[in-house]
Amino acid sequence: MTCAICSGAMEPKFSALVLGKHLAQYFYCRSCGFLAVRDPHWLEEAYSRAIANADTGLVLRNLDLAPKVASTLFWLAGERGDGRFVDLAGGYGLLTRMMRDLGFDFYWQDKYCENILAAGFEYRPEHGPCRAVTAFEVLEHLADPLPFVEEALTTYRPDHFLFSTELYEGEPPAPERWNYYAFATGQHVAFFQRRTLQKLADRLGLHFASANRLHLFSRQPVDEYLLRMVTGLLASPLSLYIRFRLGSRTVRDQELMLGISRDGDLKP
Repeated sequence: MTCAICSGAMEPKFSALVLGKHLAQYFYCRSCGFLAVRDPHWLEEAYSRAIANADTGLVLRNLDLAPKVASTLFWLAGERGDGRFVDLAGGYGLLTRMMRDLGFDFYWQDKYCENILAAGFEYRPEHGPCRAVTAFEVLEHLADPLPFVEEALTTYRPDHFLFSTELYEGEPPAPERWNYYAFATGQHVAFFQRRTLQKLADRLGLHFASANRLHLFSRQPVDEYLLRMVTGLLASPLSLYIRFRLGSRTVRDQELMLGISRDGDLKP
């Protein structure tokens, strides 16, 4: 098996039963630290529901993410109310709604899930380029993440690609010691180290920074110390200041939705 990140040789690491019935083989690349499942043929079955019932952390995760994302985009991406953003694989639309409540012009995109909480704010080509795209808890679902990131960079032409995935260090954790493998759902098929993401950024010709479980690919270098500061304990109070500076879109969006109910169309 060839590594999808660095094209190095991968070695078999362990096997595990996913979805209670499929034997999965996990292969490891010593060159870049990428760990991936070979031939995850059960994915269609695993995605009979786009969001697994076992994902009980969905709401808590977004409550934690929104202030960190706001702080990152404000302090490192220079957002001052004139940018546009899209959340890829946005699920039910919770993060898109929360980011709009904080004052960001966020839109939703997801090929496999219904937009429930940010309906009316789906990204469309006429919206044009985005200052940044986000993709939270997505890359671990992709046996080959490179085409996904490349497509996002081509389609939305962002300067920043902000994402999350849990990292490991050293040798891959034993199957019984890391619940992020998510054997029961069968949806996690790729796992990363910091050096894996650095190699991916190098292949894309981008800069890389990481702090507080957030990872950033950018066209220009960013201050990782600043990223660590604004996504740490300061994130929540900073998000209140950002909402004050940008102005929440909650009421404006409600008025826009009421306008849609009369006019039947959403203008970009």
